[in-house]
Amino acid sequence: MFGFLKRQPAARGSAPGAARPPLPSDLLRRVRRIEIVTKRLVDQGVAGEYHSVFKGRGMEFAEVRPYAPGDDIRSIDWNVTARMAQPFVKQYVEERDLTVFLAVDVSGSLGFGSRAILKRELAAEIAALLAFAALRNQDRVGAALLTDRLELFLPPRRRRTHVLRLVREILGRPASGATDLDHALGSTLATLKQRAVLFVVSDFIGFTGSRALQAAAARHDVIAIELVDPRDEQMPRSGPVVLRDAETGEVALVRPRELATRHAAARRAEREELRRLTRRLGVDHLELRTDRPYLAPLVSFFAARRRRLQR
Repeated sequence: MFGFLKRQPAARGSAPGAARPPLPSDLLRRVRRIEIVTKRLVDQGVAGEYHSVFKGRGMEFAEVRPYAPGDDIRSIDWNVTARMAQPFVKQYVEERDLTVFLAVDVSGSLGFGSRAILKRELAAEIAALLAFAALRNQDRVGAALLTDRLELFLPPRRRRTHVLRLVREILGRPASGATDLDHALGSTLATLKQRAVLFVVSDFIGFTGSRALQAAAARHDVIAIELVDPRDEQMPRSGPVVLRDAETGEVALVRPRELATRHAAARRAEREELRRLTRRLGVDHLELRTDRPYLAPLVSFFAARRRRLQR
């Protein structure tokens, strides 16, 4: 994926177990801002929308209470009713025990953005919002960072610090590396043992992950969140322009008039193939863009999914 010429990316992440340098102050400020913004959105109702859409394993018995007019007679506990000589009903609570897992693409193409926010920053905000909504509902949250390999695996936990680390890792990891979701997601699935609500967050540029996505859909409740920037499809037609491949670092001088039409057609075909694949696998697909607010599309997605599941 070619993007406009930008500063060359830093080297790939350090070896596992190596001492990590202190986090830059600007990164800490960005993490804190994302925490504040996303927790406010959770408080404003995203947590409730999330709870209504992602159900737990079922219902478990909690207690009995005296019958009240309007109660379903099928819930009467006849043994307690016989002992107490008045009707009692059983009460249940939702048994969630739910695991939410975020597979986030951090390859080079996510370091691009032609609007106020990079795709990498959008990925961090969406991951934080979903993770804090899950924590509010007492669900476990895990994550994996993906390029052409599994870069980082965070086991599911119920901790705020776990979410903050995820945001730091998404924002702070160098924007480099190719995309191979088939390999990286396959490695993630081999490590993720429990069934999960699996969000795959990526721009899906150069996507060749049909086998891994099919394997994921066979075991998990999968939602593909596609991050889109306007320049992913629409190259400028004035030129010539110097472009750099965000994943390989290759630089080229191109004449956009000759390239723009072919590029737009290829990208549209690629995105349509992703839509066909998700429909065939029964995987939910949500598009979020760098040039538009993401909250309304996310809430609309929750509402549409809830209606579909209630049919």
